[in-house]
Amino acid sequence: MSVGDVVAIMRDAVQQVITLIGPVLGFALLVGLIVGIFQAVTSIQEQTLTFLPKLLVILLIIALLGGTMFTQLGEYTVALFRRIPDFAK
Repeated sequence: MSVGDVVAIMRDAVQQVITLIGPVLGFALLVGLIVGIFQAVTSIQEQTLTFLPKLLVILLIIALLGGTMFTQLGEYTVALFRRIPDFAK
């Protein structure tokens, strides 16, 4: 296994993480922004107010996209395990 192989594996792993967690973080960021604007407009400065909406949105997104995310992660894992004999050379 060369350094190039290790770099390629790490690059693919980071790309998978970004692809899988991107929608979840994006929606959490959007909800946080909306709640922040609501807090600024209404002068409500309760720090725990953002927690529940973010949690609910994250759970909803995982419920909606969880199957796709799991399938994509499973395919990546199977592809990685299939490459193990090539690494031994």
